[in-house]
Amino acid sequence: MRKWLLLAYAALFLPLITKAINQDSLWMYEHYTKKEVTIPMRDGVKLYTAIYIPKDQSEKHPILMTRTPYSAGPYGESKFRAIYANQYNRYLHEGYIMVVQDVRGCWMSEGQFVNVRPYNPKKGKKDIDESTDTYDTVDWLVKNVAGNNGKVGQFGISYPGFYSTMGALSNHPALKAVSPQAPVTDWFMGDDFHHNGAFFIADAFPFYTSFDRPHPAPTSKGPEGYKFYTRDNYKFYLETGPLKNFAKIIGDSIKFWHEMYAHPTYDDYWKARNVRNFLTDVKPAMLVVGGVFDAEDCFGAWNTYKAIEKQSKGTNNRIVMGPWYHGQWASKNGTHLGNIRFDSNTSDWYAENVEVPFFNYYLKDKGNATDIAEATIFFTGENQWKKLPVWPPADMQEKNIYLQPDGGLSFSKPTADNSFSEYVSDPAKPVPYTEDVHFTRTITYMTDDQRFASRRPDVVVFQTPVLDQDITLAGPLVADLIASTSGTDADFIVKVIDVFPDDFRYEADAPSEHGRVPSSTYPMGGYQMLVRGEVMRGKFRNSFEKPEAFIPNQPSAVKFTLPDVAHTFKKGHRIMVQVQSSWFPLVDRNPQQFMDIYQADAKDFQKANIRIYHDAAHPSSVVLPIVK
Repeated sequence: MRKWLLLAYAALFLPLITKAINQDSLWMYEHYTKKEVTIPMRDGVKLYTAIYIPKDQSEKHPILMTRTPYSAGPYGESKFRAIYANQYNRYLHEGYIMVVQDVRGCWMSEGQFVNVRPYNPKKGKKDIDESTDTYDTVDWLVKNVAGNNGKVGQFGISYPGFYSTMGALSNHPALKAVSPQAPVTDWFMGDDFHHNGAFFIADAFPFYTSFDRPHPAPTSKGPEGYKFYTRDNYKFYLETGPLKNFAKIIGDSIKFWHEMYAHPTYDDYWKARNVRNFLTDVKPAMLVVGGVFDAEDCFGAWNTYKAIEKQSKGTNNRIVMGPWYHGQWASKNGTHLGNIRFDSNTSDWYAENVEVPFFNYYLKDKGNATDIAEATIFFTGENQWKKLPVWPPADMQEKNIYLQPDGGLSFSKPTADNSFSEYVSDPAKPVPYTEDVHFTRTITYMTDDQRFASRRPDVVVFQTPVLDQDITLAGPLVADLIASTSGTDADFIVKVIDVFPDDFRYEADAPSEHGRVPSSTYPMGGYQMLVRGEVMRGKFRNSFEKPEAFIPNQPSAVKFTLPDVAHTFKKGHRIMVQVQSSWFPLVDRNPQQFMDIYQADAKDFQKANIRIYHDAAHPSSVVLPIVK
């Protein structure tokens, strides 16, 4: 955007935004008081807790709590957290007591911080985990905060989502409703730092250079992050080289970084940190929330819900999935993501129709929770919310769509003999995950235009003819490839893409309540919208506990599940599948030989010839969850 347009935008809209925030902040200061307390845990450790209490004491108020490692600040009873600046402003006007707590060992709380501290199912009286810290906090709050109604809810996004899931296991009778949102759930299989064993270096490295640095005593000052020498992250991660070099930069103080390196397979270390293993007999009403296009914890939302459904049959359990990036549902603008528009403010709709009514019913006895469906899912493509009695939908049927010779994609099995697509995967020139040059990992890449990738020789592309009817997907995708490599290991990235008609365009720019939708000048004709992409580290194709080398040039099955989707490919569009073997710097580079990649040297990275087969004897496909 030209500079003068930016200035004009600022002059027009920023005063209105500032005025709204100032009005809301003033209202909060006038109607709330803040108390800072340190709540003792059963082992004597004290946790800093900020409590925002309504001045109106004409009625009893419910408590809504967030536990976080990211700071409960600002610190000081005269300094208010900006609860008023997003969707949480609704809770202020509903009269909730709002509580934010620094978890053990973080910021102003005492004790030792442990990343994704494992749940301990066999605790003694003084043993602690995040569920006991939640229990002790809830118990103190209901007994010591004046004017509370004895009912507590807990929610949080990302890491606070993990603490919400753990809180649901506390079994405190006052904890009535819990909403894990984009919850960290399994850091080896699908959340944040690993997907199917592949290391997500562009998320992990900047996070741990500014997080988890030990401090000997409570502090209100956060750590400084690493000073990058370039704002081009593709350049930085490529030039820094093997993972060994990142460990040197991290140094010795970040314990968890070195623990990740020491556990390169799905061993007991990771299984103990998979909260799904413990989601049995969950007592509170549960509302699991996530974004279909959440780059960090899409896996966690889907799979936390599914684990409760499978392992805790009596739990009142619901799921909401919207068309959002990480945490977008708590913002005030859910009209679009990147270049893709949703035809409404999905964040406002969710807050008004699902989240606030959920907590109001279980904590205030207000309204009727039966209006909240078992699964409230936004279907992109058709841009509609659907309220479903079960997820995946009962009428979902799995159907294979097969890769074909000459770049075809069809529901019929291939009939050719000895047919394959071949490319050279070069770790020195990995396929970028997005087209632009940028510094931090983008929040929009999960709907990005994939035309840049389809033009590369190391990405193979398959697509259907123009669709003569809508095709709706609702559920998990399964990549079922037959592939070979000239090396002994390889990554396989499978992307399912919606190809827009060549003459497609959005209407002219239209203002929304909280900003403007994307510019109509982006060429949407022929847009290749990423609907879902996922990586599989090939050596884990048969077992995440016991990796196996490929036999060079021998066809091998590579089958893995991608996170669920909710998307309609409209009539006139095409379905496309892209397959590649690098996705950089989102995913660390595979040396393409069987080894512990955390210990690889620069000389270990080698080119490999990759073949994706599509013949009668070796049919490769993607299993689509189709609903009528």
